Amino acid sequence: MSILITGGTGFIGSHTVVELIEAGETPIIVDNLSNSKEIVLDRIKTITGICPKFYKVDLCDMTALDAVFAENPEIESVIHFAGLKAVGESVSLPLQYYYNNIVSTLNLCECMKKYGVKNLVFSSSATVYGTPAEIPIKETTLLGQTTNPYGETKKMIERILTDVYKPNPDWSISLLRYFNPIGAHKSGLMGEDPCGIPNNLLPYVSKVAEGQLPILHVHGNDYPTPDGTGVRDYIHVVDLAQAHLKALTRARKVTGVEIYNIGTGRGYSVLEVVKAYESATGRKVKYEIGPRRPGDVAECYADATKAYEVLGWKAQYDIADMCRDADRWQRQNPRGYES
Repeated sequence: MSILITGGTGFIGSHTVVELIEAGETPIIVDNLSNSKEIVLDRIKTITGICPKFYKVDLCDMTALDAVFAENPEIESVIHFAGLKAVGESVSLPLQYYYNNIVSTLNLCECMKKYGVKNLVFSSSATVYGTPAEIPIKETTLLGQTTNPYGETKKMIERILTDVYKPNPDWSISLLRYFNPIGAHKSGLMGEDPCGIPNNLLPYVSKVAEGQLPILHVHGNDYPTPDGTGVRDYIHVVDLAQAHLKALTRARKVTGVEIYNIGTGRGYSVLEVVKAYESATGRKVKYEIGPRRPGDVAECYADATKAYEVLGWKAQYDIADMCRDADRWQRQNPRGYES
């Protein structure tokens, strides 16, 4: 049997593909390569010895997606990563985000139903909590008003999948609410390779440390946090990938819709991450304070107790590991996958 991985050449998807292969699973990747590169497949093969089957397909193209399912009747589960994901960009391009993220998921569910695929692990986000009503955030924390279109698409998709389950009670749907994935594969062969200027903190920090960017722009130092900069729960991408394997294992055994926070349970401010990077790598990171970024919240970190108690999953890597692995990736691949 095979597992369809949408967005499987992306940052989180590619690391999950490696973990799946090493666990003896057979992933099939679907990706439109809008924010990733096909050379990732070569890196996956170098690490695992196996090159997974790949389709360059946009999930918004229903005909092309249907053909993937038709050609691979052995697909029995889906891990759904595909989607636009930059908070700031979503504020500027709301229509693009709503169309892409919602339509792609609707098409995926239609194909799953048509071909009898009933297990789904969905890449959701802690942004669904909006400005959180409590810290640390529990799965039972009430969902607030999301602060950006990206978060709203994740919230809407969670509702769609919950409603899909009601008339299809033999489905198993896991909603994984990620916090902030960073780091890279320990080999240095795979990591985060954003197109253009990075939207996420650690790739930006790495490029400043490498001298590719002149300075890190810190978005605000007037938040109600210990040093005034935003606090987030950073999680190693390999830990996050392992969480998908745990969720998939459970999805094969039970039915229903289950929600899990996937984080470390520890928040770090932007300046704490900068200091941790400098300490772990011995490289300086020049930064300057600027205005707040639209759509950001002050503080966001997880209570991941449920993932440990139900899935048997717990983050294994600390912030120093995350910084060292990200730095290794950046040094070995100064131009990303084009290096």
